[in-house]
Amino acid sequence: MLRLPTTAIRLCIYAILPRVTGVRAALGVDLGTGSVKVALVDEAGETLRSASRAYDLSSPHPGWAEADPMEWLHATTAAAGQVLDDGEGAAVVRVGFSGQMHGVVLCDESLDPVRPAITWADSRAGDEAADMQSALGPEVLARLGSPAVSGFAATSLRWIRVHEPEALERARYALQPKDWLRARLGGLVATEPSDASGTLLANVDEGSWNNDAIDWSGVDRDVLPPIIGSSDSAGEIHLAGRTFECVTGASDTAAAIAGLGLSIGDGFTAVGSGSQTVSLVPQPSGGISHGTHLFATAGAPGSGWFRIGAVQNAGIALRQALTWLDATAEQANAALDQGVQASDPLFVPYVAGERTPFVDPALRGAWHGLGLDTSREAMLRSVVEGVAHAVALGIDAVLGAGAPLPDPLPLIGGGSVDARFRQLIADASGRRLAPRDQPDAAVVGAAFLALGVSALPASGADDVIEPLSSAHELLAVRQQRLVEYVQHGHEQ
Repeated sequence: MLRLPTTAIRLCIYAILPRVTGVRAALGVDLGTGSVKVALVDEAGETLRSASRAYDLSSPHPGWAEADPMEWLHATTAAAGQVLDDGEGAAVVRVGFSGQMHGVVLCDESLDPVRPAITWADSRAGDEAADMQSALGPEVLARLGSPAVSGFAATSLRWIRVHEPEALERARYALQPKDWLRARLGGLVATEPSDASGTLLANVDEGSWNNDAIDWSGVDRDVLPPIIGSSDSAGEIHLAGRTFECVTGASDTAAAIAGLGLSIGDGFTAVGSGSQTVSLVPQPSGGISHGTHLFATAGAPGSGWFRIGAVQNAGIALRQALTWLDATAEQANAALDQGVQASDPLFVPYVAGERTPFVDPALRGAWHGLGLDTSREAMLRSVVEGVAHAVALGIDAVLGAGAPLPDPLPLIGGGSVDARFRQLIADASGRRLAPRDQPDAAVVGAAFLALGVSALPASGADDVIEPLSSAHELLAVRQQRLVEYVQHGHEQ
């Protein structure tokens, strides 16, 4: 049975780095899609202080999702300055990094970006993804761990090669977001297994770059950094007027796994800007199935793996729909008080394409079944319902790919705090859920990697949400309608 850490008994043991006299705390830096969070975390996993700063995601053309890396840098510096200046009581000895996966930052020798970063939510490279799927075939893609999709470094780099070749000519490095941030602060130019496994350029089984994928992308191998361990020393960084040793870090999901203290057979569902359903697996096997991905855990190359159903459209779709309706998240959740009705319109939440389970960057959102009698409340309710269906389909995809999930299934993430939404996810998925108040799992995991400690899992689920049979029956019918609409579009 899965056991997750609680604050009261989250004990830690040294696992990777040698003990250093005076080690008391580390800074974790989690570079998310819409904000960065910096936290001071001690050896027991307690967050002593934290701060966050938001930044923009731009879409200059339909399907594009870009960011200015210099905004990441300024936001990180500001948040770190607040944490470091906010009182005394802990000696900071190292910094660990966590970050959004899959995107690519092209930068010159001085690590100045030569164009905006292309993020994981970007869907411009649909043609390139189709070409990669056909050109490399299932055997190579199985080694890469993922079906060919837009928003990954390989397909984004191929798009740049075709449409903006001058940017590649100016670039010295093609880096993952958290790797660029660490290097821009003064650390080594390097990556590690978890982020490398999300590029579609690396062999997930052994943590090495794949020549076939690199050749297809059209970039020189020299633009890719070396792959080292997640807790390996990555030099010194200069942050908020101070100098710290740092480690390489990990992707956000891999860092969350470290922060939660999970092991093989464990798993969880997280809901934020996107949604991830994760199952830790013993071997890098199973190929690509049901639109799921196989990624590496934090650690040394070739030391661990997890299968993930990666849903792009969770909070990102909710925020967009609420903008259209000039509403708040609380208003949308309040509309759930009456429960989903059979007469409600059906919201198709795929405003940014989708990965799991459809693997289609061209998917777009819709409302299906609007009528003159449709109320604003029903539309708000349908938005939250559509997001819950997207989460549930991600859970089903992981199970369909043969990866086990615990029962009850832990539910984490800042997008899953409302009790009504949690119940809706349980009803839509038909799964028992165990909510966990772990919004900082990734930033805690980043700090743990810097400290060289591992969380010891604790026992028991404090609360379990049971799916309601009557609600599940109605939602199952509506979910099938959503799937059919996605598969057949306006024919439905």
